[in-house]
Amino acid sequence: MLEIIFVEPGSIGEELELEPGDSLLSINGEVVRDLLDYQLHVQDEELLLEVRKKNGELWDLEFEKDSFDSLGLHFPHPEPTQCGNNCIFCFVHQLPRGMRRTLYVKDEDFRFSYLYGAYVTLTNIGEEEVERIIQQRLSPLYVSVHATEEQLRTRMLGRQGLPILELLQRLTAAGIKLHTQVVLCPGINDGEALARTIEDLFRLHPGVLSLAVVPVGLTGYRKRLPELRPPSTEEAAGILQTLHGYQQRFVAECGSRFVFAADELYLKAGWEFPEVEAYEELAQIENGVGLIPVFRAEAAEVLAEAVSMKRPGVSTFTGESMLSELTAFIARLTEKTGISIQVHGVKNEFFGGFVTVTGLLTGRDIVSQLQGRDLGARLLVPDVVLREGEDVFLDDMTLEQLGRELGVAVEKISASPWGIYEALEHPGS
Repeated sequence: MLEIIFVEPGSIGEELELEPGDSLLSINGEVVRDLLDYQLHVQDEELLLEVRKKNGELWDLEFEKDSFDSLGLHFPHPEPTQCGNNCIFCFVHQLPRGMRRTLYVKDEDFRFSYLYGAYVTLTNIGEEEVERIIQQRLSPLYVSVHATEEQLRTRMLGRQGLPILELLQRLTAAGIKLHTQVVLCPGINDGEALARTIEDLFRLHPGVLSLAVVPVGLTGYRKRLPELRPPSTEEAAGILQTLHGYQQRFVAECGSRFVFAADELYLKAGWEFPEVEAYEELAQIENGVGLIPVFRAEAAEVLAEAVSMKRPGVSTFTGESMLSELTAFIARLTEKTGISIQVHGVKNEFFGGFVTVTGLLTGRDIVSQLQGRDLGARLLVPDVVLREGEDVFLDDMTLEQLGRELGVAVEKISASPWGIYEALEHPGS
């Protein structure tokens, strides 16, 4: 049963006289347990809704619609199933104190994997959840494997679930497609363990669509936690050499590279990035795989179209990992447009460790490192540093507060070459 909390004006739901406080019981005879059930069943063109009105009346509403038409109904977002793992590399365990409570919540919910592409280990599911995944064809799912050797995986996750290879074999045999990842911890799941994991998962291709290899992310707050380290330059190069060898073999065998390295490994090793086409469908881009090649391809498009403009100077900022890339693009964009654009690198002091990505920068680090600098008429703020749908940084500083602290107009932009160029073309739009 799902309680309706909002009905969009002019929507099908309003035409059906549904209102906040009503509860949706079933769709076409199927009980609606959660938002996932609703989203799956509401795609049918012929619908029979069983609704309990807030006054207690039971209504049956039968109607037709196009498959992708929205009913305009909004429900409370489901609370995620909590993670019971104790992963040796868990990022939540490495957070400093004093942040908002929700950041310390460890979720492990296969529903969110299907709905949003969140990675899950599948250690907390049993037969009932496996059957639901198969019955409702929840595909693709995103699975953190880390190692296919069961004892090693259990050590890394701090918990034993269903044997991972047996589970993945069952899901793929039922037609469920999977994207997978390995968080690489040097000295633990690299070397022979990584080779075994790649081989085991490739045997499940095309059920397993892709595998991303991502280096472990560490902060300066690893107190009373297992000792971990990032890969060295030599180790990163060795990993890339191994992965490229597999890619050549897999392309010859099935036409897909299958396994992909995170951008961080190329940066660490000092290797040139492959062309964007080498990332195929870019299925792992949200996992930091192919972001820089995509940035370069888009930058080339922008520079091909950029024209001279008369605009006041502006500034922007980035994390350390993207600084050289963004600086090179901005230098050429400045030549094409004639606009003075300053790029500022911001070091992530808040996490006190090896965190260099832009998306984890906090408002207080931005303020402390940009205060007193000439920021021009506007500071262009990439949207990846803000909470989705809100103008709030990771440390709860607001975009408005940032502008007030720095004494400059701030403007949220898409974190991309086109986002920067469009902000120059249409200031404040």
